[in-house]
Amino acid sequence: MPRIPHAARIRYQQEMAAAKTAAADEERWAHLERAHILSQPDPWLHTRNHVAMFALAVRQRDRREALGQIIRIIVAAPGSLTGHSPEGNTGRAHVRLRQTMPTPPDLAALLHPATA
Repeated sequence: MPRIPHAARIRYQQEMAAAKTAAADEERWAHLERAHILSQPDPWLHTRNHVAMFALAVRQRDRREALGQIIRIIVAAPGSLTGHSPEGNTGRAHVRLRQTMPTPPDLAALLHPATA
């Protein structure tokens, strides 16, 4: 059984694809952040998202972000497996690892369809 609802998994894939084709880095980050929120319950998708964030940080030569993503790559799967991924966290280096954040309503509806 998937760790995230099917609709959330599909949106995750759409956000990751959009990040690859976005014209500007700010758009890429926005799509990766949305994908991160969706990916957190799944260890594989969560880790994959941080690898994509790391790759973008390296392309931008952003050392702080790249280092932050290395740390997040290491803790992503264990955090997902133990349920310690903070709700709504966008996954960027300027956000604390355990900081909860508001989840955009459209993503919350995908992650928690029974309460939407």
